[in-house]
Amino acid sequence: MSERTSPVPGIEQERVGAWLRARLPGVAADAAFSYARIGDGRSNLTFRVQDDAGDRWVLRRPPLGRRLRGAHDMAREHRLLAALHPAGVRVPRPLGLCEDEAVTGAPFYVMELADGTVVADRDDLGALPEAHRATTSRSLAEELAALHAVDVDEIGLGDLARRDGYAARQVRGWWRQWEASRTRDVPAVDRLRDRLEAAAPTQDHLALVHGDYKLENVVLHEDGTVQAILDWELCTLGEPLADLGTMLTYWSRPTDDPAWALAGEAAPTRAEGFLDRDALVAAYAAASGADLARLPYYEALAAWRLAIIVQGVVKRFRDNPANANVPPEELDPKIDALAARGEALLDAA
Repeated sequence: MSERTSPVPGIEQERVGAWLRARLPGVAADAAFSYARIGDGRSNLTFRVQDDAGDRWVLRRPPLGRRLRGAHDMAREHRLLAALHPAGVRVPRPLGLCEDEAVTGAPFYVMELADGTVVADRDDLGALPEAHRATTSRSLAEELAALHAVDVDEIGLGDLARRDGYAARQVRGWWRQWEASRTRDVPAVDRLRDRLEAAAPTQDHLALVHGDYKLENVVLHEDGTVQAILDWELCTLGEPLADLGTMLTYWSRPTDDPAWALAGEAAPTRAEGFLDRDALVAAYAAASGADLARLPYYEALAAWRLAIIVQGVVKRFRDNPANANVPPEELDPKIDALAARGEALLDAA
């Protein structure tokens, strides 16, 4: 047996291979594995793992370098998948958690590979024909409503986080993240924090909030429907409208200023065939029966929070350039534009 030893940042191949051979069902005792990065590495690192028999899995680990306290919790992500998969939520089945940092420098977990289409940018749209994009839009809204309908106590996640005061908790928590990752002053981020704090609504509903729900974080069937929901790092208990606000923040359309869209003009939802925001909201409302009166607040919160997430990427890049492939000078204007969008949403509410 010999591991494939081309360097893969974040993977100590011999030790990870030994761990995989001991835990993955059906893997040969002398199997060797190869590893390939998936995605752009803006947060946790995701790898496609393949053995020499051609079987494939997915491995998730935190970013390289220093980790902010409370962030990138692999055990928590694994717990979520282990609770959600048997409950019928569309998530990959988890296969194992490693909390021993001696194996590869950080905790990690392994899950089944959801083999389908992931649409992260315009280049991926060839696998999602225009005729299927409205189906994808509606499926995203309907699967989000289904997630929000899950009884968190029944599936053993009622203690995942505090159950009340979601908006105020989010503002306080993300402000701490901003202070920990700040590399420059952005007055609009400061102003928006004050406005969001002052206007924080009471929490009327309790649901499992994915925290980063967007087209890029699902795997699609050939017909355009959602096969699996990925990236549960930010999941918590709270107000379900927060997820809808997040999805709308990523849902850039042709009439939007591309400055605040992370992918700019390349945002896939700017293409023909996807529902516009009003239709997306209507699909969620029809599936959930939710009262959407407070949605503008949660859209503004999502824009502010995304600005802080991008700032975290900038900080990690400065600490260790292996963590991301987008230089800070391209991301700083996105932070400014997202904060300005949050202010505009509150102005119009």
